[in-house]
Amino acid sequence: MQPIIELQQVRKTYYMGSNTLDVLKGISLAINKNEYVALMGPSGSGKSTLMNILGCLDTPTAGSYILNGKDVSKMADDDLAEVRNNEIGFVFQQFNLLPRLTAAENVALPLIYAGIGRKERTERAMEALKKVALADRSHHKPNEMSGGQIQRVAIARALVNNPSLLLADEPTGNLDSKTSAEVMEIFSHIQAGGNTVVLVTHEEDIAEYAKRIVRLRDGNIESDNLKQREMAAH
Repeated sequence: MQPIIELQQVRKTYYMGSNTLDVLKGISLAINKNEYVALMGPSGSGKSTLMNILGCLDTPTAGSYILNGKDVSKMADDDLAEVRNNEIGFVFQQFNLLPRLTAAENVALPLIYAGIGRKERTERAMEALKKVALADRSHHKPNEMSGGQIQRVAIARALVNNPSLLLADEPTGNLDSKTSAEVMEIFSHIQAGGNTVVLVTHEEDIAEYAKRIVRLRDGNIESDNLKQREMAAH
């Protein structure tokens, strides 16, 4: 089975004057289609840098990154932008919705960049809102919705392009625990529907929703565990 994500000895070094900072020190990691993986680690462990590389927002200093069969580690910025638009859906802690647009218009935004006509945009936006149980809020603007609803709109926007990979960076960081649980249930539902989900979090209870937890420390993978109870069930 070809993994959707394959990292081989990925390094990321930042050069600041005569100083060098090795943030990732040779990460090798494979993630299969339809896996649900949490990346964890203390501040400074390299998890945000790894997330940026996985999301094609940054490129490694050394090593290779194969995403869905394409080597993206040496791509030019324009090609990377195209891969991001077609292959990856992003969900951030700051919801990044446009305040003047309705939920449906916010969700449809990536489709405008993809050059898709208005009628199909609307249909696909409504379809994505259904997946997060918000079709009834499609005409509401962000200020007319709760934090949890806004994050669900952001998830719908990430799904609207049918990406091969959904990346979530601390997606519950601004939410209370009840709302966090509701949002995490949505991710579980999305993964059960066939999507690959990679989540960055520093909260153990949020990571528990994933089926596999990869822990980073000092730029290396410290541990990589499939949940024991999952293993016991098979």
